Order: sequence, then C-alpha cells, then structure tokens
Amino acid sequence: MADATAAPSLHNAQPWAFRYLRDMGVLRLYADLERTLPHTDPENRGLCISCGAALLNLRAAAAAAGLAPVLRLLPDPAFAEFLAEVHLCGTGPPDGTLARLAPSIHRRHSSRLPFHDEGIPVATKESLSEAARVEGAELVFPDPWHVLSILELVRDAEGREALDPGVRGETVRWTRTEPSAATGATDGIPGEAFGPRQRGTSAPVRDFAVGRPVPGRGWALFEKNPNIALLGTARDEPVDWLRAGQALERVLLRATADGLVASVTSQPLEWPEIRWAVRDPVSAMAHVQMVIRLGYGPEGDASPRRPVADLLDVL
Repeated sequence: MADATAAPSLHNAQPWAFRYLRDMGVLRLYADLERTLPHTDPENRGLCISCGAALLNLRAAAAAAGLAPVLRLLPDPAFAEFLAEVHLCGTGPPDGTLARLAPSIHRRHSSRLPFHDEGIPVATKESLSEAARVEGAELVFPDPWHVLSILELVRDAEGREALDPGVRGETVRWTRTEPSAATGATDGIPGEAFGPRQRGTSAPVRDFAVGRPVPGRGWALFEKNPNIALLGTARDEPVDWLRAGQALERVLLRATADGLVASVTSQPLEWPEIRWAVRDPVSAMAHVQMVIRLGYGPEGDASPRRPVADLLDVL
C-alpha cells in the first residue's frame, strides 16, 4: 500500500481510499470525494488518472512480491466512486517486467528543476512508448514546431487560471510555501517542490506559488528545447482515464529506471476550449490525457504522503 500511494496526483491531493476484504483476498480502490478539485478538475478526469497511477504502483509492488493480481476496472457501474477491484490471489506467474520497475517507485519524483538541454535517444523513446502501449494508451513525442504550440497553450492556460478565483483558490489550498518539515502536512505540494521561477517560459512547469512569496526561492534558466511527450487514449471515458493513469505511471517508472527525470502538467488540458489544440495533428491520438516533460537533470524533492492507516480499511 505504501508503494501504491507513492503515485503522483493532481496537486498531490492523493484522492484515493482502499478497502481490503481479508477473507476474499480482494483490495478495492475508491475515489476519495473529499479530495476532489471541482474547479480545476470538474469531471474528475485528473482524479481517475491519479488513481490509475496508484493502481500501476500496486500491480508493480505485487509482482515484486511474487503475486499475480487480477484487476477489474469500474466493477460496479452503479457506484462511480468504486474505481477498481484487485484480486491479490490471482494464479499464474508474476509479471516480471512490472516487478523490475518496482524499485523505481520511491525514486520517482516530479522534478520542477531545470533539465539539461539534451535530447533523448530514439531507443529510449521507443521503450517509453511501448510502456504506454502495454497499458492501452499511446505516447508520442511531437515535432519541435508542435512543442512550441504546446508551450503557448500552457501560457494561455496560466492566464486563464490567473483570472479564475476558483482555480486559484484550489491551488492555494493544496500548496504550501513553507517546507513540509515546517508544516507537518501529509498532502499537498510543499515549497521545496515548487522549483525555481523561470527566466522566460521555455518549459511547461506549473508555478504553484500563484504570486505568493516563497522563502529562498530563486530564478533559473530552463532548457530551451524541452523534451515533451503527449500521453493519450482513443476514447475519453472514466475507464480510459484509469488506463491512462496506469500508462502514465508505467512510463514514469520506465523513465526513472532509464535515468530520466520528469514532470507532468495538465494545465492546457483543464480547459475544454484549448484541450483539443494540444493534440499532435500528425498522430492518431484522439484524446490527450497528460503532457509530460522528460530529460536529464536533478531529481526533484519528494512530496509528503498520507500514512497508510489513514486511507486503508481492513475488513
């Protein structure tokens, strides 16, 4: 469970709750509806992606423990918050590929620091794309001209956020300008994970400060030619969001194992008016679910996590 909840989530809200049915060997995943972001994520798309990422971590940890879990997504359509059921006593050999990704679970952090201006080898890109395909999603690396378009869309989204008090209020609620050691918080994004302010706007990194002063936070030049990948799906329903979350985390774990660092942003995807424009027109991807920045550079600071006892019921 500690491995599962090391997954990334929108604003590190950690919107998941688990229930273990001891007699059946079944673990159930629920959306924690008290941790939604109704202004930033009104359809709970980001929530489902976050919970999907936790599912992938759970599967990897189970495989590393020699288990072969059986997964069912949205097992009861009458209860939308009941997202998945995992039978931990599945038969068959464990997934060796997933098991090898398990050591990367606690090494993976979102890095909002400058990366090196260095390309990613083609073989590594192909490996990351394959990681997404295994989970039923697609990962594409757009051409430089489309990367520039994405950066413009990120700036557009930032301007829209600045004018929306509801979105700004959610960002303030879930982010703290002080270090996590000073606040003792177990969720949200602490000041040390914000990264420096950008000189110029060359990388799609969300500024969680929202104009607030952050002690000790400086300025830095970011890479001029960021390596951007788009993760997407053929359809755009809750089950697809859960699959996208699993694909996202599998890509991030694969990237971590390959020596890459990453940050993700959904800013331009949170506005229906501009989400369609993020899609790479030369790809077959129908719905973009996440924008991923990849590269070589310093690892980011870990964000806090809620204790397992706070989110797991054992029956």
